Amino acid sequence: MSATVMIIDDAVFMRNILRAIMKDKGYSVIAEAASGIEAMRTLHDHDPDIVILDIILPDTNGLDLLKSILKVRPRAKVVICSSISQEPIIKKALDYGAKAFIQKPFTPEKVIDALESLEA
Repeated sequence: MSATVMIIDDAVFMRNILRAIMKDKGYSVIAEAASGIEAMRTLHDHDPDIVILDIILPDTNGLDLLKSILKVRPRAKVVICSSISQEPIIKKALDYGAKAFIQKPFTPEKVIDALESLEA
């Protein structure tokens, strides 16, 4: 069975790109959200193996949302996918429990590399 994925990003085009990459590699995207509120509501109905999370969202900071996600779904492997590339923020995300970081803009290969690193 393929790993299940939830994508949290306020940009529709980014969710579409990530969904296509996931589908091409055999992952099953079971949920999407454009905001923190929508993400938490959706997580009550879904239990994804992997959560791809943007840091900049319209109603919350992705780092705060990361902590909330892991409280509700502690087994989820959260991958941050963001244009923010400052080392202190990346370190904080990893300290809070993120398993990987994907820098935007990205190539499909970078996304797949990050996802494959979760299996190692």
